[in-house]
Order: sequence, then structure tokens, then C-alpha cells
Amino acid sequence: MDDIKPGTFLRIPLGDGSFGYGRVLEAPYSAFYDFRTTEPDTDLGRISPHAILFRIAVRHASQQRWKHIGWRNLESHMAQPIVAFTQDIGDFRRCVIFDTAGNERVAQPQECVGIEPAVVWEQRHVEERLLDTLMGRPNGYMVRLSVKLP
Repeated sequence: MDDIKPGTFLRIPLGDGSFGYGRVLEAPYSAFYDFRTTEPDTDLGRISPHAILFRIAVRHASQQRWKHIGWRNLESHMAQPIVAFTQDIGDFRRCVIFDTAGNERVAQPQECVGIEPAVVWEQRHVEERLLDTLMGRPNGYMVRLSVKLP
């Protein structure tokens, strides 16, 4: 794998033949834009103003599908701590919310609604989630990983 550093823009082929776009954050995290094209785009100025849909941990073991299309310093909003939760599978009432800055606290399951689950995503699952999100439809992985309310 070539050297990938924070701020690197990624072009991601999606299952319907379109392209999504992301940005490498501090390893292992990446952010994914609310931007999709039918033809490959490399214009960072056209990509970067779009909203971020989600920031998640991604296994970048194989970069063959995701193309590096440029690099810029990360903006301050992209460098903010990433918040996630864990939930005890034996007792759904036990949750922990934490962030990449090292903060952690016990939480009620209701407090975890809308927060990313603490998982490392495979690239193909990110591609499916990104396309589903861009198309406005539920993603099966997110449905299974979402907080369970007692």
C-alpha cells in the first residue's frame, strides 16, 4: 500500500457505477462526503465543500479500488474528535460513549441514538453504506449495528 496520510482525498467506486468521495483522517478513520458523481471527478474544490455524512474507522488494507485523487491539509472541523459508542451484548442497558480524544463515559442506550457504533469497517461495506446513504435508503449494516434499546 502506498503512503496514505491525513488529508488524502479518495474516489470510491459504488455498486451502481457512480462514485462517492472520502477523505483520510488520522488512522484508521476516514470521512465520507455527501457528494456523488456518475463520472470520475478529481476537482478537490468541487468535492471539499460538501457536507460530511459520517466519520468512521476503515480498514485500508487494499487501496486498489479506492483511488487517491489529491491531498490538502485537514480543515479544523475534519480534525475534531470522533465520537462512538459500545453496547454490552449481554446487557443492552450498558453503553459507553467515547471519543478519539480519550474521553469516555457510561451512558444510557437512548443517549447513543445517532452516534456511530465502534466498529472498523471493511471497504466493501463502506461502499454499500455510502451508496445507501446517498440514495436515502437504510443500510443493513447500520440497522444491525445501531444501538439496541431495552
